[in-house]
Amino acid sequence: QVQLVESGGGLVQAGGSLTLSCAASGSINRVIYMGWYRQVLGKQRELVATITTSGSTNYADSVKGRFTISRDHAKNTVSLQMNSLKPEDTSVYYCNADEATALGIRRYWGQGTQVTVSS
Repeated sequence: QVQLVESGGGLVQAGGSLTLSCAASGSINRVIYMGWYRQVLGKQRELVATITTSGSTNYADSVKGRFTISRDHAKNTVSLQMNSLKPEDTSVYYCNADEATALGIRRYWGQGTQVTVSS
């Protein structure tokens, strides 16, 4: 089992910055991917950014050049630095961890943190 707790959401003006953090605990040694997704009410959850244990990253086209994902293995945290925020970035952001098990990949989610960008 992996437990994820997010922090750092809030209200910011367009053009501003926020940093989201996610603290992971539990079966950390079996986590192969961590990342951030976001979801607006009534829409599908979408990928924002992911990072592997080796540090390889992947970003949604809509956030490339503005968001940076990073992982601190010593602290078991993953962070999302969000710059040049736009109103369309307003969403609930969820931390994700994928654990490799004998039966395949098990996906975990945090409780979500609201990010609101005002115009």
